[in-house]
Amino acid sequence: PYTALVVSGGSTSIYAVTGRSTFQCLGRTRDDAAGEAFDKVAKLLDLGYPGGPIISTLADRGDPQAIAFPRAWLDQDSLDFSFSGLKTSVVNHVNRCRRNNEPLNIEDICASFQEAVVEVLVEKTIRAALAQGMKTIVIGGGVAANRRLRQAMQQRCGKEQLELFRPDPVFCTDNAAMIGLAGYYQYQRGDTITPDTDVYSRSPLH
Repeated sequence: PYTALVVSGGSTSIYAVTGRSTFQCLGRTRDDAAGEAFDKVAKLLDLGYPGGPIISTLADRGDPQAIAFPRAWLDQDSLDFSFSGLKTSVVNHVNRCRRNNEPLNIEDICASFQEAVVEVLVEKTIRAALAQGMKTIVIGGGVAANRRLRQAMQQRCGKEQLELFRPDPVFCTDNAAMIGLAGYYQYQRGDTITPDTDVYSRSPLH
């Protein structure tokens, strides 16, 4: 059994996993996914798409404490996420600087934004694991390739004596590998399809 953080451009959720096909959603985003927030902030700053890698690179050269962007903790004990307010805060900061002809320190903006996202992702995942009595955390999805998230999650897991599994970054962004492995285990269970099975581009996890 383990606690899983699935964090990408389309999903940001925490699951309690007790088997390859047995899991319970403990928390999910109420608006933007974390990866979506990275992409929107990158677009605002004219950094291109996808936003995650370039923001991570620029953040390495910035001060994560330079700008006090908000952390959305939501309701007490909630394991849900919300990144729309953070995104709006970045927009307001950039617009204010441009309006007042103040210099934009892109590295500091990226570092401060990234830190706000990572802090909430790590804290809520750790909180979920401890509440469920889980000793293992697994992270996956495109944003799981983020260096700061991987570092911060490793540090907190060490502090809480939890084991962390982090796929190599190349596999975090390889959708074919993820779906292929899921399909392999589904086939092993005897859960197969027929020629008249409908195919959907999106299927809910919960």
